[in-house]
Amino acid sequence: MKRAIVMGGSYGGLFAARVLSDYAEDVVVVEPDVIGEDGFGRRTPQRHQLHALLAMGHTQLEGWFPGITEELVKGGALLGEGDDVQFYLDGRLKAPATGARMLGATRPFLESHLRRRVAALENVRFSQAQATGLVLRERRVVGVTTATPESGDGAGDTVDAEFVVDAMGRNSPLEDWLVRDGWHKAPVDRMRIDLGYATATFRRGDELGSTVVAHSSPGPTSDYQPRVTEPGALVAVEGDRWSVVLAGYADYQPGPDREEFHRRMRRCVAPIRTVADVSEMIGGVRTYRFVESRRRVHSRLSRFPGGLVVAGDALASVNPIYGQGLTLAAVAANALGAYLRSAPDVHDPAWEYFRLVEAVVDGAWQLSTAADLAQPHVTGPYPRGYRVQRWVADKLTEASVLDSAVNTQYMGVVNMELPPKALTNPRFLARAARVLLSS
Repeated sequence: MKRAIVMGGSYGGLFAARVLSDYAEDVVVVEPDVIGEDGFGRRTPQRHQLHALLAMGHTQLEGWFPGITEELVKGGALLGEGDDVQFYLDGRLKAPATGARMLGATRPFLESHLRRRVAALENVRFSQAQATGLVLRERRVVGVTTATPESGDGAGDTVDAEFVVDAMGRNSPLEDWLVRDGWHKAPVDRMRIDLGYATATFRRGDELGSTVVAHSSPGPTSDYQPRVTEPGALVAVEGDRWSVVLAGYADYQPGPDREEFHRRMRRCVAPIRTVADVSEMIGGVRTYRFVESRRRVHSRLSRFPGGLVVAGDALASVNPIYGQGLTLAAVAANALGAYLRSAPDVHDPAWEYFRLVEAVVDGAWQLSTAADLAQPHVTGPYPRGYRVQRWVADKLTEASVLDSAVNTQYMGVVNMELPPKALTNPRFLARAARVLLSS
């Protein structure tokens, strides 16, 4: 290709630009936000929240940006392995998972390193502008219209392109543009979850030894308030800091009050309680609300413009409490790479790309929505056989607390390294059953 355009320069857009740099002479990343060296921008408040990078996301990161893990660790990030990574259920520490490995870093820190890597590519350039529409001709995209603050009347430039990626996030205007030009919107699956979460930062010493990640899943709830422990996570990040996130649904969402945040931390698992007791909070508490999970399913359309794909949160945005967002963005970019390696005619609709990426999104959607349906305020839609599926899932979760082999496979699915069907493998189910019978 002569030129490809990525609309959106956040995490998913940076990954897409890296992939496209192997296939286009010129890659333009169109991003209106002013993002500083620290990775923070004005338009993305969720960047301040704690983000997890699942094992598959870390694999994709290192695959597309070789050596970046070492670079991040030298810059202050931490790489947790083995016992450094702790997962709790109902306040109980789960059995160790073989090969457990997670990177401790904030999203702005991670994203700033990606941006520097992408900006250093000879055929990639950044344009500080707002994408305002598509240019379509003969049923395919041939360019993008843009505007800058200096445009005044909004009449900016038109940038020609053979291929365009929408990485403008969950509120992307792409669907409205397509309808305006006579196309149909992609069907959308939704699940209202009404989640609120809050993140605070603390000074980090040696109070937790080598711990890098401690993640707490709640026990049973009553009026949305956990009876056993609060849901939350703690991650050691760059700058000798702890990043702590707490979550809650419906009427039990955490607020910005520092004292309330400390109180909720003290109702969480031991590592988070320790930080609440001995570590100094830096700055305030930042809150964020996530109303619904949604995914756009382009493969259900009968027609779609050629030379156009959708990635990142613009494609699918699921409950962030499961930490799938950054990994889904990376996997979408990897699917784009697989699609382009097959040497398609990029002027045609990218059905094969959507088939590849939707297979991965479907797995993440199954996991997150199945767990969300256990919340008392989430009303469906329920899949066929949900009650049986839920009973089995609860038993497998219980077995994962008790047995390392069960937890290793269980976490492989959670970390998106294995497909959900790995939890229905007869040998796996038999081992889980033996663990429960002997407990």
